[in-house]
Amino acid sequence: PAWLGWEAALNNALARGQGPLLAQMREEWPFFRTRIDMLEMVLAKADAEIAASYDERLVQPQLRPLGEHLRDLLSQACQVVLGLTGQPVLLAHSPATLEFIRLRNTYLDPLHLLQAELLARSREREAALDSPLEQALLVTVAGIAAGLRNTG
Repeated sequence: PAWLGWEAALNNALARGQGPLLAQMREEWPFFRTRIDMLEMVLAKADAEIAASYDERLVQPQLRPLGEHLRDLLSQACQVVLGLTGQPVLLAHSPATLEFIRLRNTYLDPLHLLQAELLARSREREAALDSPLEQALLVTVAGIAAGLRNTG
């Protein structure tokens, strides 16, 4: 994920007492502000519940702790960014973008669920690439890719 590692770097700086410096950098340095704003957008688009549903349907039980760990890191990243921005929720400064993401998710969520089911079925039967099952899977890939484009 694009956000992975940011939570560790920012938490490290905060643990060393550099919170005021990070706040100053965000306020005075356009590059850093843009990076944090982009990180905030990526985090707002991430959906831990959808990731968990893929894990439940597709991942072997012994490997699921990795997904749980990544979702924990996602939560940490969100908390760090909220702390830096002083907002109660991600993208609070851009309610229109937040609403676009929420609206988009109402269309993407069923595609994700369908994709997880089709992936599971595809794994069970090793269907030919031109089979209706694989074609349906490709449609979900295209639909999700189109929907995940920048909405802000």
